[in-house]
Amino acid sequence: MYLSRFLSLHALWVTVSSVMQHYPSVWGHYDVCKTQIYTEEGKVWDYMACQPEARDMIKYVKVTLDPPDITCGDPPETFCAMGNPYMCNNECDASTSELAHPPELMFDLEGRHPSTFWQSTTWKDYPKPLQVNITLSWNKTIELTDNIVITFESGRPDQMILEKSLDYGRTWQPYQYYATDCLDAFHMDPKSVKDLSQHTVLEIICTEEYSTGYMTNSKIIHFEIKDRFAFFAGPRLHNMASLYGQLDTTKKLRDFFTITDLRIRLLRPATGEIYVDEQHLARYFYAISDIRVYGRCKCNLHATGCKEENKKLFCECEHNTTGPDCGKCKKNYQGRPWSPGSYLPIPKGTANICIPSISSIGNPPKFDRIWPNISSLEVSKPNQVAPKLTLSTVSSVQVANHKRANVCDKELLQCQNGGTCLKNMRCQCPPAYTGILCEKLKCEKDPGGCSQNSGKGSVSNSPLLPLTTLLGVTGLFIF
Repeated sequence: MYLSRFLSLHALWVTVSSVMQHYPSVWGHYDVCKTQIYTEEGKVWDYMACQPEARDMIKYVKVTLDPPDITCGDPPETFCAMGNPYMCNNECDASTSELAHPPELMFDLEGRHPSTFWQSTTWKDYPKPLQVNITLSWNKTIELTDNIVITFESGRPDQMILEKSLDYGRTWQPYQYYATDCLDAFHMDPKSVKDLSQHTVLEIICTEEYSTGYMTNSKIIHFEIKDRFAFFAGPRLHNMASLYGQLDTTKKLRDFFTITDLRIRLLRPATGEIYVDEQHLARYFYAISDIRVYGRCKCNLHATGCKEENKKLFCECEHNTTGPDCGKCKKNYQGRPWSPGSYLPIPKGTANICIPSISSIGNPPKFDRIWPNISSLEVSKPNQVAPKLTLSTVSSVQVANHKRANVCDKELLQCQNGGTCLKNMRCQCPPAYTGILCEKLKCEKDPGGCSQNSGKGSVSNSPLLPLTTLLGVTGLFIF
């Protein structure tokens, strides 16, 4: 009996140790928006930054083809098999389900044999270019979390551009160029993601890595999200804290992985040769069996849920925010300007919740304290936990009814760095600190600044990663 218990505890310890090797305590998961904590005065809410779980975004996509009549089968036509380009007895007929290749077959479940796929018309109008735009729209801002993968049933295109939009298709920017000869097709030197670095990760490149024509084992084209993440998080994405810090502080980097729409521009089909065989033009067409796009709804770190209503995605906003992306404060919660949540400090981040408006403080409906706890206030510097109060918050403290809004307490506005709350009216700070909540070092005002020993001995409020979070982790690379 005792041996079995010992073995069970040992197995648990091995599991936890193994998990901790892959999930260091500085890695935040941001899967909870708030939690209840116990204080001397009872239970209170502790707010933190949060985001939805990553998912397969293709389930919610709307696809548009340009030109609209580019899909094969109307009228019916024959085409050549990829494996044998001179065996031209395959038929595409839109009026027969077994022979039709509509666009929705790019997004159905794979694994069946033969594969289902969308297919374009053949290059029967050569030398007029055979070009197709495939637009994927979500009507929602999406944050990409994994590689974009496109699987072709025809040869991979000789020339292709992947583009993105951040404004619902009004404007477009290139994501990556693909060609058998980058210099000839786009006047660009060929590169791969491996040629990039932290400083050049946003560079738009042309790659020849995915344009090899007729090869049965080379059907896939990638846009490498994870390889770009790895410049900050390490080869196996172990140091996610570093990536989160970069995303939090560098808007261009954050926007690079954010989209509302994707557009696949097919510019020249796979020829497999230097020249086009005009006697067998039925060899040349586009066919795509699968497109994979993984990401999460962008909710500005104010939600863990994202739901679909009337074929539209909406964040299930927390922190008194509202809007499709939780991009504004709710009515009566505009006591300070809206702000997105922050990944910092790791692992819980900063919620930056919306607080009640001054006009609503006089008669609060269900509570008599209006301020969020200190972890939801803005962080003045990434390497400090001490928060700074915004101008609107200070002004609200000064004008609010003192019978309803306390300057400090042990529930929502706690005195920091060892300070003591005196009758809910003010914080009595240690000698080295000042500010409404003892959140500032006095030495910051000195011409010489602060030394490494400034504030030594102050109380640390850095949270630890709970054991239940470690044991509940299900995926290494989805963040």
